Amino acid sequence: MAGSATAMGPTLSVIAREAGVSVPTASKVVNGREDVAPETRRRVTEVLDRLGYVRRPRFQANKPPALVDLVVHSLDSSWSGAILHGVEMAAHDAGLEVVVSAGLTRTRGGRPERGWLDKLCARGSAGVLFNLAELTATQYAWLDQHSIPYVMIDPVVEPSPGVVSVGAANWQGGVSATEHLLSLGHERIAVIGGYRRKMCSSARVAGYRSALAAAGVRHRSDYVRYGNFDQVTARERMRDLLALPDRPTAVFVCSDPMALGVYEAIAEQGLRIPDDISVVGFDDLPEARWATPALTTVRQPLSEMAATALRLLGRMMDGERPDGVRTELSTRLIERSSTAPAR
Repeated sequence: MAGSATAMGPTLSVIAREAGVSVPTASKVVNGREDVAPETRRRVTEVLDRLGYVRRPRFQANKPPALVDLVVHSLDSSWSGAILHGVEMAAHDAGLEVVVSAGLTRTRGGRPERGWLDKLCARGSAGVLFNLAELTATQYAWLDQHSIPYVMIDPVVEPSPGVVSVGAANWQGGVSATEHLLSLGHERIAVIGGYRRKMCSSARVAGYRSALAAAGVRHRSDYVRYGNFDQVTARERMRDLLALPDRPTAVFVCSDPMALGVYEAIAEQGLRIPDDISVVGFDDLPEARWATPALTTVRQPLSEMAATALRLLGRMMDGERPDGVRTELSTRLIERSSTAPAR
């Protein structure tokens, strides 16, 4: 493919595109992994030989594996567990070591604490994954100055131009959650968002509004509340909704942990889910399956998001530049027992 190879030979992405497979699959063939179909292996190997791909060893006897930092908000949630799982699996495949830093983003705005970047440089990290973080202009400049590649996983706000990030299709998730409730005959549908300024929350609420508008259902401002992604706050917001003279018959809650708070508020009023009110969450964390009744929710592929981010970071560490700066993985509705037709 003219213009697709450098003087050092074709990149792995060129090999994958020519063979009609994903980059991870091509990487598995190059690294001798067994979990590849024989026909796929044959096709990729043929392209490797034809284009003259040079298999460079990932490890050197006198050089340890490259070190990558993963910065997460905390380690006390199933959300973080899913992120860690995705990073660990992808790092194993890529031959990378991972250092996990938790709690560094608990400062105002979710920004890493001062001095942490100097520690990053001191331990020789070759790249960074930031989850649920917001960086200052100074911190962006520091990373660029020290030539440390980084990828944002579900960034808090819109990243600076050129910053590579991975997230979920939050707007479409909000649409599918609301359309599901509309299909059951609900029109009095409320929404409880997370933080107003958080990018994923605003996108989910925007999807909710778009679905209502497309169905010709009037949007009610008193049906829109924000629970700050907190179970206790979400319970309070649901109490407010239930106190309305014309209370909703269904509610779309923009995270599964918040949905548990909504369950509590509904139970306090002696109401039943889904007989009296239907509930849809967002995340598909283990809590969604454990709830009673099991929670209908929008699945966002957290582990896949984290793995995708790690693979992108690995390519950047090898000197490649991703084709685009924003990668969005699809969401899908998981129907369980918390929704039913409107009375």
